[in-house]
Amino acid sequence: MTILRLPDVRARTGISRTRIYRLEAEKRFPSRIRLGPNSVGWLESEIDEWIAARVRECRLPRGEDLAQPIRPES
Repeated sequence: MTILRLPDVRARTGISRTRIYRLEAEKRFPSRIRLGPNSVGWLESEIDEWIAARVRECRLPRGEDLAQPIRPES
């Protein structure tokens, strides 16, 4: 299990510190883990899944359900 610190999370997601914390407060981003009195981190696996979910959302045609498989056009 790998824990990422904020600079790594920012580099992987391409979003700012402020936006990360805002999304986290809105329950739209993985929660941080307290590592010590003045340090936090995020599970790498949760960040990777969050990124994968954003990619899946972008790849779906509008109105498609995430649970439905995408069928190739004939």
